[in-house]
Amino acid sequence: MNKKLTFALVLGGALVLSSCGKKLNPFAADYFSVNPNPLEVTGDKVPATITGKVPAKFFEKNAEVKVTPYLVYNGTETAGQAYTFQGEKVRGNNQVINYEYGGTVTMPVMYQYVPEMAKSELSLAFEVTQGNKQYVLPRVKVADGVVATATLADAGTVAPAIAPDKFQRIINEKYAAEIKFLVNQADIRKGELASDEMAALHAKIAAANEDEDLEVAEVNISSYASPDGELDFNEKLAGKREANTSKYLKDKFKKDKITEFGELTAQFTAEDWEGFQRLVSQSDIQDKELILSVLSMYKDPEQREREIRNLSSVFDQLADEILPQLRYSRITASINVIGKSDEEIAQLFELNPKVLSVDEILYYATLTNDNDQKLNIYNKAAELYPNDYRTFNNVGVCQFIDEDYDAAKANFEQAARLNGESAEAQMNLGLVALENKDYKEAGQKFGAAAGLDELGDAMGTYYMMQGDVNAAAKTFGDSKTNNAALAQILNKDYSKAKSTLSAINNPDATTYYLMAVLGARTNNEQMVYSNIRQAAKLDKSFAERALNDLEFSKFNIASVVSL
Repeated sequence: MNKKLTFALVLGGALVLSSCGKKLNPFAADYFSVNPNPLEVTGDKVPATITGKVPAKFFEKNAEVKVTPYLVYNGTETAGQAYTFQGEKVRGNNQVINYEYGGTVTMPVMYQYVPEMAKSELSLAFEVTQGNKQYVLPRVKVADGVVATATLADAGTVAPAIAPDKFQRIINEKYAAEIKFLVNQADIRKGELASDEMAALHAKIAAANEDEDLEVAEVNISSYASPDGELDFNEKLAGKREANTSKYLKDKFKKDKITEFGELTAQFTAEDWEGFQRLVSQSDIQDKELILSVLSMYKDPEQREREIRNLSSVFDQLADEILPQLRYSRITASINVIGKSDEEIAQLFELNPKVLSVDEILYYATLTNDNDQKLNIYNKAAELYPNDYRTFNNVGVCQFIDEDYDAAKANFEQAARLNGESAEAQMNLGLVALENKDYKEAGQKFGAAAGLDELGDAMGTYYMMQGDVNAAAKTFGDSKTNNAALAQILNKDYSKAKSTLSAINNPDATTYYLMAVLGARTNNEQMVYSNIRQAAKLDKSFAERALNDLEFSKFNIASVVSL
């Protein structure tokens, strides 16, 4: 063989072997970008997307690279999903990186958040396989830290739903009796005054006159003439019936020595067309639809009467069955039942709570802001009225506020057993599930509580803890709570967040901390420092959090807080 040709073949083969055997160079950090950077908690997860741009003539054709993202924190590390990429000559199903032109790779990552991740770094580890060779390239850091502001969402601060009492200080009751008149007459017949209905009315008024817990607020007389005959005559007739009924009633009150009857009012209606229409509608008169049609066609009372009289086939029946019922005076007594005063309820609860109704006890609990006292009252209500779901629900509410979630859950479950349709119990069970991060259970319970007014804050917090800040912000609406303000901050609606935080009635450490975060995001240094001080003063744990919080990376937090 020609020596020159032999040398060329040997040299070419050596070059090929040299190219195939060349190791990958280390990856550079600037090949990669991370969105977001720093990382951010969403719900209770830390999601991000790593994008790598591999330069031309970097990725060897026979190389296969496994990339593992690690979140490193507090002396430990958590691996994310690994991704494998390959060169053009590797047989496999992974994304191919072209040697000549390079390529772009995308690697979504997701970590379960723990508080230590606030001080952390995201790095990439590389394991390379080339033929029979395996080796590791140096790790590269691609992001620093985790912004954990979203973790301030707190299901425990959502107000659970109280099952309300039905206590009313004053309950109005109405009692009525009628005096019927003969056609074209206004005299009151003795038989009308002797009816059972009239006797019962007078008895109610007399009892209210004597009982300090009853009050006759008003006695009203309404007198009518039937809608037949001339309007002028009927007007005078109705007026006489009203006058005679008023005189009778005044004389009766005087005789019975009834002095407390509130206001005595009286009025008359010349022709009771409304009553006529109602009675015809309720009757079985054959042509009643025709009569009702006439009433709707003609508004003038005299025209109505003429047209109805023209219905000769039914007018006699109307005269016998309907019209006599429209010649009357109705006496209505409006009587107020006066309930126990707050002082009376308080005294009876201490001396003998058994004499109180369940609604009186539930109402009594609303008179205090002391949660321990409320719990004592609701426990007594549950003891005395164990079949009323409201008592157990409200015991659970007090326990939830005390962060005794297991006990609260047991009482909410008992309330739900007693009343499966109780929206309050369902919502409160959802809150317990949300506190335990059981989002599936929480969603089901909140769904069962649909329509409850208090559900808005619970659902807003549910969306927050699931990472859907847009839905959360919409659901909170104009709610003035820390959770609502947090949703607005994460949604970058800083103006509304400031308005919400400023309107919170009883600001706590979280309120001031969120105001500091808002100051950091709007570059208001004074707002950051003053609110961090106040938050740390109310809750020392916020001092340590602030020192490690990337929200304040541009500020000298150490100068305003001390551990």
